[in-house]
Amino acid sequence: MKNFITTLLFLFSIVAFSQIEDPIRWSTSVEKVSDSEYVLISVADLEEKWHLYSQNVPEFGPIPTSFSYDNLENKIVLKGKTIESKGKTVDDPVFGMKITYFENQAIFKQRVKINQAINTINGTVEYMVCDDEKCLAPTEVTLVFKLNASAIQKDKTKVKISIDDELVNNQLYGLRTKEISFSEETCSDVLISTASEIKEEGKSLWNIFALGFLGGLLALLTPCVFPMIPLTVSFFTKKNGQNAKGGVSKALLYGFFIVLVYILLSVPFHLLDSVNPDILNEISTNIWLNIIFFAIFVFFAFSFFGFYELTLPSSWMSKTTQAENVGGFVGIFFMALTLAIVSFSCTGPILGSLLAGSLTADGGAWQLTAGMAGFGVSLGLPFALFAMFPNMLNALPKSGGWLNTTKVILGFLELALAFKFLSNADLVAHWNLLKIEPFLGLWILIFAGLALYLFGKIKFPHDAPIQKLSFLRISGAILVASFVVYLASGFRINKETNTFTPLTLLSGLAPPVGYSFLYPNDCPNNLDCFKDLKTGIDYAKKVKKPILLDFTGYACVNCRKMEEHVWPSQKIDKYLRNDYVLISLYVDDKKTLPKEEQLMVNHVNGGTRKLENYGHKWSNFQTQFFQTNSQPYYVLLNSEGTKILNKAVGYTPNENDYATFLECGLKVFKNSTNK
Repeated sequence: MKNFITTLLFLFSIVAFSQIEDPIRWSTSVEKVSDSEYVLISVADLEEKWHLYSQNVPEFGPIPTSFSYDNLENKIVLKGKTIESKGKTVDDPVFGMKITYFENQAIFKQRVKINQAINTINGTVEYMVCDDEKCLAPTEVTLVFKLNASAIQKDKTKVKISIDDELVNNQLYGLRTKEISFSEETCSDVLISTASEIKEEGKSLWNIFALGFLGGLLALLTPCVFPMIPLTVSFFTKKNGQNAKGGVSKALLYGFFIVLVYILLSVPFHLLDSVNPDILNEISTNIWLNIIFFAIFVFFAFSFFGFYELTLPSSWMSKTTQAENVGGFVGIFFMALTLAIVSFSCTGPILGSLLAGSLTADGGAWQLTAGMAGFGVSLGLPFALFAMFPNMLNALPKSGGWLNTTKVILGFLELALAFKFLSNADLVAHWNLLKIEPFLGLWILIFAGLALYLFGKIKFPHDAPIQKLSFLRISGAILVASFVVYLASGFRINKETNTFTPLTLLSGLAPPVGYSFLYPNDCPNNLDCFKDLKTGIDYAKKVKKPILLDFTGYACVNCRKMEEHVWPSQKIDKYLRNDYVLISLYVDDKKTLPKEEQLMVNHVNGGTRKLENYGHKWSNFQTQFFQTNSQPYYVLLNSEGTKILNKAVGYTPNENDYATFLECGLKVFKNSTNK
């Protein structure tokens, strides 16, 4: 938690810097003490004005430098702690404590004892570097210490770390990036196959904006926000007898600042995305983070049910309230910030849903910004509109029990969404617990409970006595009951694919229909597919068919939409079943790689990483060979996997466009094969 908070703090400090900086270089050497003992020396050379923190940093300070070493099954033993050169100790104004750091150069020494003959020792250093204006995110670098004859000298020969991408790619994938080329053949309608991809990117952001706007409208209809509208509007239009025009302009500014506050919440995630393009995918598919999301959503749900209230620290509200007295633009901004804090008990769960949903979507930080902007606009717009037209306040319904009813309804929705994240964790971890049958069963129980609540059969702590069911409440109950019937229809069997019938409204929310206890299948729609690149290419060579390379993910919403609503189309299915070899590579598969494949690789935008699981392996393949990290992503290749047949596409929900894409690739493949 300390690392997470510190990282976010420093991410805020580099908003203005989009390029990736690397002001530190690590080198290693080995000093022989005896036949069985050595000193492992790590040297950090820093660019001017940058500094590296000591290993010993007080609690709640910055990230300290730390070292770890592979013990190679007890072949080496550490003798004491890692010793560091003398640093500079200062009173740090940011953290308010004495902190030791290094400038220009830092040297670290670790004495080890060798129990068996080995040639190399691997270590890892985690560190944070800063200058006078900003800090970079914590980084891990692998250190290699060679104990061969040329390195075991007291002159401290430096061993530079170098990674040969082409050598690593050939070892992992049987391919080198220079072996991949575009086909000389083209087809006249190739541009049509990519049109939907271009349009969909913009459409997706507008869809997320609309969902955020809807979330803001729901937040307006809660007890924390709704009563604030007439109070705030009256404050602006009647304060100190000021003229109406001045009050309206301030109310408009107030609405703008509300939007700005929520947009600013998305800024750190853009910084995370720029530091490491895979990081949002790592967050969204992290097993334990998804479990935490599940627990948080359940916690949110019960707060909406009225069993307890969520509040931010009272000191936050006190400070923002005091800042309101500054007046002018600054005072109005802090009024908007105060509203965000005061209404957190109602807006927090909705914002949490938006945050988690955006992180598991394919647009990453920009989708989060679009959603936050929509949320802020729908919250800020009423304050501006009612200030411009105060008479409209008379048309607002009075506060009452219906506000609490809205909160309880949101509680049921939060509880349903919680199981989406538990499902993500189950899929990625291969626990085989929350398959399609129990998932649909849980949703049926939750929405049946909501229907009973609307019919007045279930009550919660803050519910007022119901004298008579209103028309709106009865209509809502009938609508929810109809949705329960719709959920139950998901247990119908599709005889063509021998799976349960996919439900359009649950695409990306429910597990894949093939993830089933009763009707399991390893590939979508009972297609034949491969989940390993080399095996798939070998088969494609044997049957002399082109390859459909499918970069996908267990927690990828749009991947499920494609598999369940585009691929089953007759015009698509015939290509996938008869003409192509399908290779599906899951970039969020957390299954551990064999030791011989856990290699260090270079990031395409700088830095290095160690491949630890299959998701790392396939996401690295996608970024190294195709310079993209979004899913779904479809590439058509020849049988050898060395020639790209046409322009790759992403999410393409129009089945005609997707059919054109497949037909184009098949035509190019046949033409090039016949030559």
